[in-house]
Amino acid sequence: MDSLESLTREARTLAGALPALTASEAEVARQMAICNACRYCEGFCAVFPAMTRRLDFTRADVHYLANLCHNCGACLHACQYAPPHEFKVNVPQAMATLRGQTYADYAWPPALGRLYQRAGLTLSLALALGLALFLALAAARKGSIWGAAQGGDFYDIFPHKLMVGLFAPIFLFALLALTLGVRRFLRELKPATSGASAGSAATAEAAHDVLRLKYLDGGHGEGCHDEDDAYTLRRRRMHHLTFYGFGLCFAATSLATVYHYVFGWVAPYDLPSIPKLLGAVGGVSMVIGTVGLWRLNLRRDPMQGDTTQRPLDRGFIALLLLISASGLLLWWARGTAAMGWLLCLHLGAVMALFATMPYGKFAHGIFRGAALLRYAVEKRQPSPLGLGAD
Repeated sequence: MDSLESLTREARTLAGALPALTASEAEVARQMAICNACRYCEGFCAVFPAMTRRLDFTRADVHYLANLCHNCGACLHACQYAPPHEFKVNVPQAMATLRGQTYADYAWPPALGRLYQRAGLTLSLALALGLALFLALAAARKGSIWGAAQGGDFYDIFPHKLMVGLFAPIFLFALLALTLGVRRFLRELKPATSGASAGSAATAEAAHDVLRLKYLDGGHGEGCHDEDDAYTLRRRRMHHLTFYGFGLCFAATSLATVYHYVFGWVAPYDLPSIPKLLGAVGGVSMVIGTVGLWRLNLRRDPMQGDTTQRPLDRGFIALLLLISASGLLLWWARGTAAMGWLLCLHLGAVMALFATMPYGKFAHGIFRGAALLRYAVEKRQPSPLGLGAD
């Protein structure tokens, strides 16, 4: 034990002395040096097998490992060096702090990333409500918002071409910003993760791990530590409901676009049309998932994450809940006087989500997927330490 502690003290000193690293990067490097000497948690998740392929930790390495971490908390609860031990090893918290830096570092343009980091919840809700008010005022000026009770057709309030003109630039900007950010991230990670290109097997494995949220199982299949030492799969289930609900809603919108432009079938669509079925199931799934995630976020152990990022988390959850709830209410309110106002609220929330997508918690899924892809590539290569392939 004395030799282990001596080694980890030396590793901690060396990691903290790396001048190129920020404070959060150096802290992850320090903790990984200690974990690399211990290796008790080696089988818990992808972080620790990836860690054992390294003797030191550069900026690219720590960003890679931080985005592999799913913050399940298993390693914190198992660690003999966790606080109040003098080594203060808290991998979930250190990784969460560095992931927050990742969102800002790789954001494009950088100024928007820094702004969203400081006031995620306030900015998300203010943007959604501001856009909704703008739309309501525009509709009220031409009188269409007041006639919604008779028509029941969204396009009577906002013509289809106007909606496309409003949403297409924002969506394309979000897509461009996300693409540029993740491209920089992968460009930095590739040399640090063997340099090999992703083949079909690695891509399929990474997609499988992303879609299953494999590493939210706590390393043993029983789930995360949330409020105490008990295992629970609640985080995994709520993430699945939110993720797949969002996917179904996006599929409904995409299919409706095909209906409109290819077949000339103009909305609104009623049951049992496929867009309506996808949207209804997706909306209900998102409401359940986001309410569950909000509750878990409120009760999350501060030791298992970066509390400064809670406004960022809650801003994203609030937007998704507002979108799903207002979308379902629109279905109920069609043909009533409330329809126009609900439509403005729904469209404002969707536009706010697109505008903030590259800078917050939506981006974390993209960066984590990229890290899992590089892990699937790296593990297929011989170990640089001469220990053979994983």
